[in-house]
Amino acid sequence: MPPVEHQDATVLSDDELRTLDAHWRAANYLAAGQIYLLANPLLTEPLRPEHIKPRLLGHWGTSPGLNLVHTHLNRVITARGLDALCVWGPGHGGPAVVANSWLEGSYSEIYPDVSRDAAGMARLFRQFSFPGGVPSHVAPETPGSIHEGGELGYSLAHAYGAAFDHPDLLVACVIGDGEAETGPLAASWHSDKFLDPVHDGAVLPILHLNGYKIANPTVLARLPEPELDALLRGYGHEPIHVSGDDPAQVHRALAAALDQALDRIARAQRAAREEGSTERVHWPVIVLRTPKGWTGPAEVDGVPVEGTWRAHQVPLPGVRENPGHLRQLEAWLRSYRPEELFDAAGRPVADVLACVPAGQARLGATPYANGGLLVRDLPIRSLDDFAVPVDKPGRGLHEPTRILGGLLEQIMADTRDRRDFRLVGPDETASNRLEAVFEASGKAWQERTLPVDEHLDRHGRVMEILSEHLCQGWLEGYLLTGRHGLFSCYEAFVHIVDSMVNQHIKWLKTSRELPWRAPVASLNYLLTSHVWRQDHNGFSHQDPGFVDHVLNKSPEVVRVYLPPDANTLLSVADHALRSRDYVNVIVAGKQPCFDWLSMDQARVHCARGAGIWEWAGTENGDEPDVVLACAGDVPTQEVLAAALLLRRYLPQLAVRVVNVVDMTRLLPRGEHPHGMTDFEYDGLFTADKPVIFAYHGYPWLIHRLAYRRNGHAHLHVRGYKESGTTTTPFDMVVRNDLDRFRLVMDVIDRVPGLGVRAAGVRQAMVDARTRHHGWIREHGADMPEVAEWSWTA
Repeated sequence: MPPVEHQDATVLSDDELRTLDAHWRAANYLAAGQIYLLANPLLTEPLRPEHIKPRLLGHWGTSPGLNLVHTHLNRVITARGLDALCVWGPGHGGPAVVANSWLEGSYSEIYPDVSRDAAGMARLFRQFSFPGGVPSHVAPETPGSIHEGGELGYSLAHAYGAAFDHPDLLVACVIGDGEAETGPLAASWHSDKFLDPVHDGAVLPILHLNGYKIANPTVLARLPEPELDALLRGYGHEPIHVSGDDPAQVHRALAAALDQALDRIARAQRAAREEGSTERVHWPVIVLRTPKGWTGPAEVDGVPVEGTWRAHQVPLPGVRENPGHLRQLEAWLRSYRPEELFDAAGRPVADVLACVPAGQARLGATPYANGGLLVRDLPIRSLDDFAVPVDKPGRGLHEPTRILGGLLEQIMADTRDRRDFRLVGPDETASNRLEAVFEASGKAWQERTLPVDEHLDRHGRVMEILSEHLCQGWLEGYLLTGRHGLFSCYEAFVHIVDSMVNQHIKWLKTSRELPWRAPVASLNYLLTSHVWRQDHNGFSHQDPGFVDHVLNKSPEVVRVYLPPDANTLLSVADHALRSRDYVNVIVAGKQPCFDWLSMDQARVHCARGAGIWEWAGTENGDEPDVVLACAGDVPTQEVLAAALLLRRYLPQLAVRVVNVVDMTRLLPRGEHPHGMTDFEYDGLFTADKPVIFAYHGYPWLIHRLAYRRNGHAHLHVRGYKESGTTTTPFDMVVRNDLDRFRLVMDVIDRVPGLGVRAAGVRQAMVDARTRHHGWIREHGADMPEVAEWSWTA
């Protein structure tokens, strides 16, 4: 349920303060124990070197602050009956989040061998950052998490993505002050301008300032409080400040701050939902200042540690070898008074658990952090309703992404009430020819509007902001909490999120290995305005390398599709939008493209992933002399144009045309689930005939995918080789030697015996390229024989 307003200021009773502090001390003890202890978890005997792990790994500095926040979130969840999720930005605080899920019991429910007793505590400590154990970061293995903590900057975007279309959900987001220095996090503060108080949940950022990163002070922690306050207010938030190093004082202040923030949220949601207010909400943010490594060693070897950068990772590094460090570690652990927190059997005592919610209200058990439990199949109507008619190949022209826009519009309309599909993109929905979606949903927007604005909608589900980082982060949070979506982006600039997609792929790979994590909807990219058609923008917008980047990643997760026309794009999109636990990359043009396949043919071709287009070749049942292969819409057109030229000039040549939609089909079966066996590959491409492959991107990718194949020595690939500018469409392919004339020359150069017999044909192809260069410089447009070309076989 959403936050309910409390009228009275929070005043913790002595009993409440005692139980909150007990929980916090227990979590701190467990966090430190995970970093250090191999045995003797309850300190029932003096600490000895053999009780200490041989390799001390993990991060202590942020853990006390995360434990504090977790403890107090437990209180308000229980008191207010909240549905809540927390995104832990300082993911290095893995021991803290694991400690809290063990205390609340959700960890032991998922991992019964890590029971909530002394034996389970020993296993909990041993497994942390230990071979065969769990990572030191908040990770998929951590109950209640949707956020990989290995890379900083994405927590707030993920939190907003989780809150969109979950009206009853409170998403707390702890932002570390090191993370707050990153570009993605800095942009994420603008997410409040897109949060609909009627249909979305609430995000409560908790900016945790402990002062230091790994080795340096943090910028926001050093700002004077009035300056930081002004910055956050400028972002549209209402800050609530909590600071101190006295536990009792901080407990009381944080409890009051959380109640104040939740009351503000409840008032804002009530005003929008019940009173019809359309004023943009200035949501609260809590600024929490506590010492780094709080409650840990104050000094080590005569130098300060608590409250400094030295507390970031392992405050006492030489415990096994240094008797003084060992004594200091034991004193530190005993300072939490574990005998008061756990009974003789190692179970948390009643005071420790007094504030812990029950059942799915626990942060480690919330279904929102296991979105596959909530996801529903996306309603997708028959593709025949959107397909373009194709009686004969190449007779019609359509803009593929505009055709896809009709399908997306219908999905938007069919999810209007259930609100579990969003389209995100950096200010490019209309540019990418997807504007049909605006008939079903406008663009999310909570700021003021002007008469000239179009399609802005306070309740919209199309998300546009000129930040690929935010688009990626929003969509990841949305998908991981049980919904569906599509990210449409210019091909060259999707590279901005290279690192983010790395993390998401790693998350999915690990999640697939955890039986308790249910599959979530796939992360789907539509990359358009691609390398071959940058008529307005030129070289700066030409980079097809995202495909290379993704295909380096976990094969069980990644898929890459290059549909050659509108109907194949529909088929591929239908498959991607229905899939689970994948990252699907679809590259398709937005410019007019020939229609090659009917809808039925497209379905079959896409299901195969790669196949022979018999109508385009001249084999006639014979063994081919050469294979013309293609992947991508522009390369497909150039291959078919080359095939026509070969029919005209070399009619005796047996040509096979192969089109590849699914790039992973080129991999061996043992390397990717979609890969072909050698038998299949040789049947398609032959084992010993020349293969001229026209590819959408960088040509060496094809060689990398196919290097083990029998016919690799006969494989010659043409693709983009970083030669670009603002020029005509055909000049782009000529500049990169992907044009039809160059492909015919390649055939002549590589088919045995043609070099002499077809020398005149080759010369004609060279002359055509020369004629092209002169023509475009005189006329500023492509030659009529190219601009007006169509398939006429």
